[in-house]
Amino acid sequence: MPLVFDHPGESLCVKCLATRPVHDGVRAAVRYDDLSALIAMRLKYGTRLGLARLIAEHLQKYIADCPDDAVIVPVPLHRSRLWSRGFNQSVLIGRELARNSGMQMDQDVLVRTKVTPPLRGMSGKQRRKTVNNAFALRPDAQKRLAGRPVVLVDDVYTSGSTSNACARLLKKAGANQVLVFCWARVISDSENL
Repeated sequence: MPLVFDHPGESLCVKCLATRPVHDGVRAAVRYDDLSALIAMRLKYGTRLGLARLIAEHLQKYIADCPDDAVIVPVPLHRSRLWSRGFNQSVLIGRELARNSGMQMDQDVLVRTKVTPPLRGMSGKQRRKTVNNAFALRPDAQKRLAGRPVVLVDDVYTSGSTSNACARLLKKAGANQVLVFCWARVISDSENL
């Protein structure tokens, strides 16, 4: 099992110091490596749906960082990808987190409006361009999120492009904080200094 990856307190990586992300922090269960990638891929493409429970169990310790009124929002899939895959891995993880914590989950406040190619292998710049305008809010999003903290759930955090695109919209809807919870986080060489 991979080791838990933790940064104490409010520490920021070099990249985040240079360009502040839109979200308010990332909580990753593990560092992205061969084993964590295999687990993420088996959940996403291998229909090993039980892995969502394992991932949620590893993220559970971060629930203490969340205000009591926080709402879990999974990163959405485009309906065509959801139809072909049959499930959204972020929804499965979010559902397990909600079940274990008693937090509310709102899985359709955000929608993916643009079909995007898989981001795997793209640079940060390519990822930002690809997810630009790929998401939208439901018309009643402000009523659902105004003044509330959000836990945005995704499987892997690579460049932050997806989470920043989602966080921007969630904050536009009135969310007062967006924390990103993910299974694995890619740590760049600049973060290893």
